[in-house]
Order: sequence, then structure tokens, then C-alpha cells
Amino acid sequence: MATHGKVEDIVAEIMKPIEEETGIELVDVEYRKESGGWVVRVIIDKIGGITHDDCAIVSDKVGEGLDAGDPIPHQYRLEVSSPGIDRPLKTEKDFERFKGEMVEAKLFAPYKGKKKIVGRLSGYDEESIDIITEEEEHISLLREKISTLKLHIRF
Repeated sequence: MATHGKVEDIVAEIMKPIEEETGIELVDVEYRKESGGWVVRVIIDKIGGITHDDCAIVSDKVGEGLDAGDPIPHQYRLEVSSPGIDRPLKTEKDFERFKGEMVEAKLFAPYKGKKKIVGRLSGYDEESIDIITEEEEHISLLREKISTLKLHIRF
């Protein structure tokens, strides 16, 4: 029987040659039970944006890989999509790509009375994320204190 971590790891392995061949990058994998049954959700992105054809290519290849290895002991639905405009930032690659962009950090506990910090991503290391707020305050947040970090979109 597959464990949650195992399915995500298997999808990440299946994606490696796809990333190398196409430039399509794996952003995230979710494997969970929802109201309609089990879902394997693969979130992808690439410079210039994701097309319907990109989703179809990834869906076919990931589906073939999962069918071949048969790691999931029950029926599931495979979904492939782009992260959308408010994409979460999770990897070193994300931090490097979006350095200098406006981000929104949601925190587990308040920082100076705020649970949400908005500002420009100015740096990062293994332990922390650095943000410069619109008030020009330089803030260094420990990664373990951040529940989500995503691009900040203004309308």
C-alpha cells in the first residue's frame, strides 16, 4: 500500500526526464482524498506559462508512469494544472526565480501583530526568507514560522 510521501516521490521521479526534455517544471504534487475520491494533483509551470498541450503531455507521461509502477492501491483521479497567478513558492528554484518580486507570507504566529507580511523577496537561505516591506522595513522570517509564501497579486 502506498504512503502519501511515496506517491509524491514517485511522481517527482517520473517528472525528472519530462522536466529535462520540455522545460516544464514540477511545482507541487498533492495526493489526498477529497469528496469525489482520491486525487493525484500535479502542479506544473514553465517560463512563458503553461499551455493545454503541456498539461496533456504531463498527464500522459505521469499516468503511464503511475500505471507501470502501480503504487496506488485504489482508484484515483489524475489532475494536471498550472499553479495560477498566486503560485506558492516552495523551492530554492522558486526563490531564485522570483527574487525581487512582491510576495505574501502567511505566518503561523503574528510578527509585530501581523500574521501576513507583504513585500519584495530580497533574499533567502536554508533557514530564513528576507522581505523588504513597502515601508522599507527589512524583515527576516524563519521558514519554520511561515505557513505559506506566494506571489502577491494586486488588482
